[in-house]
Amino acid sequence: MNTRDLEYLIAVAEELHFRRAAERCHASQPALSGQLRKLEDHLGVKIFERTRRQVRLTETGGRIVEQAREILRHVDEMEKIASANRDPFAGSCIIGMPPTIGPFLTRLLLPSMKRYLPDLRPELVEDFTDHLETQLVAGGLDVAILATSPTHATLSEIVLYDEPFWVALPNNHKLAQDDAVDVEQIDPSELLLLADGHCLRDQVSKVCNLTAAGAPEDRGAKTQKTSLSTILSLVGSGNGITLVPAMSLSDAWVTDAGISFRREKSGTAGRTVRLTYRKGYHRMALVEKLADIVAAIVPNTVHPVRR
Repeated sequence: MNTRDLEYLIAVAEELHFRRAAERCHASQPALSGQLRKLEDHLGVKIFERTRRQVRLTETGGRIVEQAREILRHVDEMEKIASANRDPFAGSCIIGMPPTIGPFLTRLLLPSMKRYLPDLRPELVEDFTDHLETQLVAGGLDVAILATSPTHATLSEIVLYDEPFWVALPNNHKLAQDDAVDVEQIDPSELLLLADGHCLRDQVSKVCNLTAAGAPEDRGAKTQKTSLSTILSLVGSGNGITLVPAMSLSDAWVTDAGISFRREKSGTAGRTVRLTYRKGYHRMALVEKLADIVAAIVPNTVHPVRR
């Protein structure tokens, strides 16, 4: 049994005439009839009732024809998938990013992808880093742009850029008087952090040498906030200090009244952003191309590794 046999089967079922079915399939009538008899013998059932004047489907034959249609639909889908993946730069590409990267990188990335990868259909997924890793391992994502090294053994990475953190503080804060801020001078009770689950929260805590005992929520400070924009709103209203990634400096809040941004004095506070993918991923040419695109579009506030 092969797909050609199934095409013969469906043609006869729809035409109810062997000659017309043979013409439709560009086959001789004897060849088509012979193949269908072999198929009936193989299955051990009669698919058609034949007379000199009429061809009819048996009840069992009708069910078999429906299965044949379903099989050919799956074969067609397989061929489409294979065709799309013969060109690694065409078809769908699902990209995951955490909410502390996605809003700032996406507006730069999508126009460049449209220009340099016109046949690619990007789909964006925003989630916490650990959730994105799980989806990537399971095949739900093609790649993920993350600010931490992958924890799963099946994943690998290409380093994209190093991104320094800047200190965001109210305009009238005493530390805003200097061009750079020493994080050791920040009172932990003033520090505003993202909610648990954000890798940026852990990175800022590490920069500021916060332990469980010294975490701001344990000192009666503000409750955890779930987005960077919410935290920046609090900073602008004089309710605390936070550290933000350099890419976020191009966002609207930079020009809003009430917020001053200062360099971190030591120059060591920051994060490394990576393009993460499954080992053995079949579209490595696309992965490399995406890495090159990101390196070319990031602003001079960060330090691309591949440029």
